[in-house]
Amino acid sequence: MSRESRMFAGILLVVLPSVMYGGLTQLVALTRNAPGYNDNPLRHDLWRAGHAHAGVYLVLSLVMLRYVDEALLSPFWKWLARVGAPMAAILIPAAFFLSVASPTAQQPNGLMNLAYIGALFLVGAVLSLGVGLIRAARRA
Repeated sequence: MSRESRMFAGILLVVLPSVMYGGLTQLVALTRNAPGYNDNPLRHDLWRAGHAHAGVYLVLSLVMLRYVDEALLSPFWKWLARVGAPMAAILIPAAFFLSVASPTAQQPNGLMNLAYIGALFLVGAVLSLGVGLIRAARRA
């Protein structure tokens, strides 16, 4: 594993407890019947989805890092394969959380568009890594 991938993996592992903390805050809001959470189905569902997406994309990021250095890619595409999933882990949950930041929100605001940007990063990362691994396998 390259120095870049090891460093990035270390950063992701240090950040992971923040997702765990998010789960704890949701559990507290749920069990204490916090106003603006249980009584707002849209906010409840988007916060739940944001937390789930953050965790899944961080784990996906760690898995992908294991393979980036084995892929046959130019430096730009390796960079995208390395940072795309973590960017999605930030942008997509941020869209879900921030688009209904107000406890009385009845519909998501414009910050929901961050999810589309995050999805583009994720697609770019997954596709570039997949293509790079296929190219490396054909060369071997």
